[in-house]
Amino acid sequence: MTKQIPMGSGFGAASSTMDVIAGINLHGKNAIVTGGYSGLGLETVRALSAAGATVIVPTRDFERAKNVLEGISNVEIEPMDLLVPKSIDAFADKFLATGRPLHIQVNSAGIMACPLTRDARGYEAQFATNHLGHFQLTAKLWPALCKANSARVIAVSSLGHRYSPVVFEDPNFEKRDYDRFAAYGQSKTANILFAVELDKRGKQNNVRAFSLHPGSIVGTGLEKYLTQNELITNGILDENGEPIRDPSKQLKTISQGAATTVWCATNPELNSMGGLYCENCDIAPLMQEINGTTSMGDATRLTGVRPYAIDPVSAEKLWSLSEKLIGLAPWPLGE
Repeated sequence: MTKQIPMGSGFGAASSTMDVIAGINLHGKNAIVTGGYSGLGLETVRALSAAGATVIVPTRDFERAKNVLEGISNVEIEPMDLLVPKSIDAFADKFLATGRPLHIQVNSAGIMACPLTRDARGYEAQFATNHLGHFQLTAKLWPALCKANSARVIAVSSLGHRYSPVVFEDPNFEKRDYDRFAAYGQSKTANILFAVELDKRGKQNNVRAFSLHPGSIVGTGLEKYLTQNELITNGILDENGEPIRDPSKQLKTISQGAATTVWCATNPELNSMGGLYCENCDIAPLMQEINGTTSMGDATRLTGVRPYAIDPVSAEKLWSLSEKLIGLAPWPLGE
């Protein structure tokens, strides 16, 4: 099992993206950031660009992305929808045709706690968007990741993985009642397991993978399906509906939230590591045993990763299931 032992990075919950990117030179590096035109993804794009990287942002809303990203240097925008497999292939094919290596891939786009929705294949939308779409994208971009000769794939997960393991017998809620938080939790567990297995398979080609919890951040758009009352009740907004900022309780600004993503993507101390789940700009410990169910509010006191989310047997099982669900031949196959 992956060793989840904090390394003492020198950063912490209150560190910002600019803190962790200071002194990092990404000139000549290429990065792809999904969800890079809102919330945590946008902040990640800003930081990588500031360090000199060329950042490609796939988007299903080209005009919106163009307006939001205006003024940020070294940014390219291309169409893509994580729920439309053909658009994922088209985006990846266009990037591969440039012949450029891909040094950093940040899978940041996601949806949370939405009503039951299915894609054209019948797959539950949170699992399809948060995991399967990114699984397919990474598979298609594999030659470019290998070409970099030192690449990192970052899966933006969540402490919400504690809501559910991956239910392999029924990942798309075809046989059980739909629970929007269980569906979210399952997709976030899948993000972590994906990073574990990708790192195992990719390290021979110098492709390493990490997953992370950014914190509880209001204003990213991820909370669109949550009511204000839910956010107040769980201690994320105050009684006036204003965000509570307390990094020690994981209640962060967008810059503090994106800092762990940027740290995972760029910090040189991680060069020989991978398959790890991180939080607060460091490797996260194993989560202590939880008795009973948890609520959103528990995110202000809980820390770490559930053992089922880094289980290597489950990681390999998810990999095989994902290949089957998207109709993909076994990969990675090497360069």
